[in-house]
Amino acid sequence: MLSQDIPVSGPAPHQTTTTERGSFAVARCTCGWRGPARRSRERARTDARSHASTPRLDG
Repeated sequence: MLSQDIPVSGPAPHQTTTTERGSFAVARCTCGWRGPARRSRERARTDARSHASTPRLDG
């Protein structure tokens, strides 16, 4: 299982990771968000970056 942290700057950033399960990659965030399972690792990383660029409302 591989995991990659996506760094984000800001006062209360989303902490996203991508995890592989078999032939699929999934992006997840500490706020509870989870992206769709993707066959493309890069697509999952893009999902994570896109989510991480949205402001957190809880903090």
